[in-house]
Amino acid sequence: MLSKIALILCLGCFLFSCRSKKAIVAKKPNTTTVVIGDNKEETKKTPKTSTKVYANATEKYIDVYQEIAQHEMDLYGIPASITLAQGILESGSGKGRLSVKANNHFGIKCHGWTGAKIYHDDDRAQECFRKYKDAKYSFRDHSLFLKDRKRYAKLFKLKKGDYKGWARELRAAGYATDKKYPQKLISIIERYELYNLDKGVLVDSHEGFEMPTTSESETITYTVAKGDTLYSISRKYNVTVNDLQKLNGLNDTALSIGQVLVVKP
Repeated sequence: MLSKIALILCLGCFLFSCRSKKAIVAKKPNTTTVVIGDNKEETKKTPKTSTKVYANATEKYIDVYQEIAQHEMDLYGIPASITLAQGILESGSGKGRLSVKANNHFGIKCHGWTGAKIYHDDDRAQECFRKYKDAKYSFRDHSLFLKDRKRYAKLFKLKKGDYKGWARELRAAGYATDKKYPQKLISIIERYELYNLDKGVLVDSHEGFEMPTTSESETITYTVAKGDTLYSISRKYNVTVNDLQKLNGLNDTALSIGQVLVVKP
């Protein structure tokens, strides 16, 4: 009898022990272990990733590639607005086959190219186009394509802020056969205010910039781009940070990409 009681008590203790162990099992937090110094470890929480929301594919394209276009402008003197507008137009805002499959945003054909290639129907069936490992190399090739060819020499005599002149001269130099090519570029630039990217580079390099002509009574707005601050925008438009806050009803200096600010009432 006593042995049965002892057996029951042992079984009960075993079951209780199992439940206790299960109870302390908890889900691991979202952390990252970092090794510091002499084998010391510090556990940090991994920040949650946020996904940007864009109104359309073109806005996303501008956000992704605007810094590359400005860098190319700084190095080669081609307006960032022109480079981006051409990329938007020729790659379908990054959704065209050549840009998706080959990172080729400007439809540059092989022309003696020794790198990777892709074949695509254009003026003729299955023409040879350059294929890049990264889209930034496509932007660099676009800069070199214009800079190294004599027929585009007149472009570089134009002011860097004269996007309309650049758009027209590209067509005149034979870059595109479409008669409406200049108007298409200008339309994209003005719709998305890409001329502000040119101004940002020219202000930093202390060169002149001519804003699109507007009437004295017309309100001028600016769309906030990546890296902008109220201070940098105030410098671009020769106003104070306090003026920008008053014009736009801002209580602090926080900005968001795509936010439209009134810079001239």
